[in-house]
This record gives sequence, C-alpha cells and structure tokens, in this order.
Amino acid sequence: QVQLVESGGGTVHPGGSLNLSCTASGNKFESYIMGWYRQAPGKEPEMVAQMSTPDRLYYFDSVKGRFTISRDNSKNTAYLQMNSLKPEDTAIYYCNVYFIAAYWGQGTQVTVSA
Repeated sequence: QVQLVESGGGTVHPGGSLNLSCTASGNKFESYIMGWYRQAPGKEPEMVAQMSTPDRLYYFDSVKGRFTISRDNSKNTAYLQMNSLKPEDTAIYYCNVYFIAAYWGQGTQVTVSA
C-alpha cells in the first residue's frame, strides 16, 4: 500500500505559476512510476505528465513546454512545476503512483482565473 500526500494547489491569474508536490510512503520510491492527472468539471480525467525515470517522460500535448515533472528520490517526492497557466488548466490535480498497483492522492484544486 502506497499513501500519497499532495500539496501546492491554489488560485492564480493567467500566466502565473504553481508547483505541486506529491510525497509517497514506502521504501521503493525510486521504482515508482509517478504521474499527474487532472479532471476539470464535466470532463474526463486526463494524464498531464508521467515519469518513470529521468529520461522517460510523457506530457499531454497542451502542457508541453509549460509543465515540468520531476522527482527527488531522497525525499520520496514528485513535483509538477506549472508555468504560463491558462484558464483551461483549471482542474483538480491528482498524483498517481504505479508500483504493482495504482495509487492516488487526495487531489488538489488548481484554479486559473483573472
């Protein structure tokens, strides 16, 4: 069982930045596939970014060049740096771990509004 604790959401103006954090339990963090998903009201969930190793990254097309996923294995923590935020980035963002099974964080609200 992997437990995830997220932080870093909030409300920003268009063009602003936020950095989401996800801290995971367990002693195999370096083996976890870390990802971030989001779900906007009335829409299906979508994968925003995923990292298995530093050179194996995935980004949803609409966030490429604006969002960066990273991890610090010494802190059991993954990050999602979000720059140049747009109103359409507004959603609940969920941290995801895949390690034998899938685990989810509690979600953190990101609101981009003028």
